[in-house]
Amino acid sequence: MRSVHRFESTAISLFVALVVVVFLTAMHGFAAATMTSKPFAGAKVNGGTVTFSKEMGKRVLTLSDDFKVPDTPDPHWQVVDSKGRVYLLNKLKIKDDKFNKKIMLPAYIANVAKVQIWCAWAESLLGEADFAKPMK
Repeated sequence: MRSVHRFESTAISLFVALVVVVFLTAMHGFAAATMTSKPFAGAKVNGGTVTFSKEMGKRVLTLSDDFKVPDTPDPHWQVVDSKGRVYLLNKLKIKDDKFNKKIMLPAYIANVAKVQIWCAWAESLLGEADFAKPMK
């Protein structure tokens, strides 16, 4: 009887240890996949940052709460990869004075070296924020 109880106790201890290891590994992977940029700097956008993260396997860019949407006709998200390729993405402003604070990156973008706010109407750079290293 004691050997059965000892076996159950050992099995439970091993299971708990395994759960802790899996949890810590997952948390380390999450922390490694999150990075915040330097502050935006430019002609119309100065201040605020953008955070690169992974959510449910998708790569996501999120603007900080202190980011101010520029008062320009057609601001868009734009990213630049480590090879200098530029990708024009979603509009920043949407209906009813709301804006796209968060976007998912398309699969064809290999990495992100910097995020830019681009005015599609005037075809001009409003501000950009660099990452310390390209985010993959």
